[in-house]
Amino acid sequence: MALSEIDRNLIERCLEKKPQAWEDFVDRFIGLVHHVIRHTCETRDIHLESSMQDDLVQEVFIAILMDNFVVLRRFRGNSSLATYLTVVARRIIVKSLLQKRILSESEYLEETAAENADLEEKRIENLDEIEHLLAGLSERESKIVRMYHLEQKSYAEIAAVMNVPENSIGPILFRARENMRKHAEKKAQEPSETTVSTENA
Repeated sequence: MALSEIDRNLIERCLEKKPQAWEDFVDRFIGLVHHVIRHTCETRDIHLESSMQDDLVQEVFIAILMDNFVVLRRFRGNSSLATYLTVVARRIIVKSLLQKRILSESEYLEETAAENADLEEKRIENLDEIEHLLAGLSERESKIVRMYHLEQKSYAEIAAVMNVPENSIGPILFRARENMRKHAEKKAQEPSETTVSTENA
């Protein structure tokens, strides 16, 4: 999904520090940040007090404000702003949970490796590309990736549907992401039809 005109205008207003711009930005995306926090915790069976959830929300918005909105300046507009902010917020939340010793280092490393395998703001927004990449996975991996990334199901929900241990979902997703990354890299290295035709001419 492409960047909407509403969000493009909101970014410009924030970068230009127009009156009420930041308040409008927070109002528009605070629900998204809360959702990312809940989803991140639910998939790992982490229970946070409401005060700690509020602290995480504040951390995310402070990070967006830092260095004169560097997070927004890095956004290239190749996806919806919500998709980009979901990735940004998730990274901040996972790192904070590690620092608070709520998330283990192995879980953090798994998350970091998975995130770094994808382009910053194009992780899951291109559904046609995702469906193409899913074709390169096993049937089980494909179902689990689809349920987690596209259907937003929790680890517990996926485990129940697939009849597998809940603690096996994370490793399966990690391996699937690695396979998807390799598949994408291989595709990127393949010469286009135009190139082949020119070389054969």
